[in-house]
Amino acid sequence: MVRAISDKMERRHPHVFAGMSIADSDTLNAMWDAEKKKERLAKLAATGQADALDTSALAGVARGLPEWQRAVKLQKKAATVGFDWPGPQPVLDKLREELDEVAVEFAAVADAPADAAAAARDRLEEELGDLLFVAANLTRHARVDFGVAMRRANAKFERRFRAMEAMAAADGRSLADLTLESQDALWERAKGMERDGGLT
Repeated sequence: MVRAISDKMERRHPHVFAGMSIADSDTLNAMWDAEKKKERLAKLAATGQADALDTSALAGVARGLPEWQRAVKLQKKAATVGFDWPGPQPVLDKLREELDEVAVEFAAVADAPADAAAAARDRLEEELGDLLFVAANLTRHARVDFGVAMRRANAKFERRFRAMEAMAAADGRSLADLTLESQDALWERAKGMERDGGLT
């Protein structure tokens, strides 16, 4: 068991164990994927299932991953065969296009008669999925980890929201007692405090 793990580590990391020079991380990832594909083929051949090998460029992306991780991995795999935007600008353009399509479907849901409501919601869900898929692609082009970016956004939202609650409580109120306009004013105050370094 230990020998098998050791062999796999050496095969997948020739730049570490064999002294091979790798140009960049993209080359390293391509080599890693090629080695994993060879291993899958050998495993299937050993069990007489070589015909079942998935030869798609998208092969090997686990279905059990969180969907945002799957989206990024699928996009990376597609990029290995050249199916990719050349830079962030076309991704930003596509993001705007998808946002417009989401707006259209929100309006359709609002206007849909009862017998068409489910179909309208399905279209809205599909367009929201497209929007999120493109947003994941944008993080990939920015070389930003989607999960890290979301974690930071969640932490920032939580900090600001808790500050809003504290400000409302200092006035003897609860956020639920305030109008949306008053809540927005507290949100802006929390943002200002954060900018000034008074919110951590």
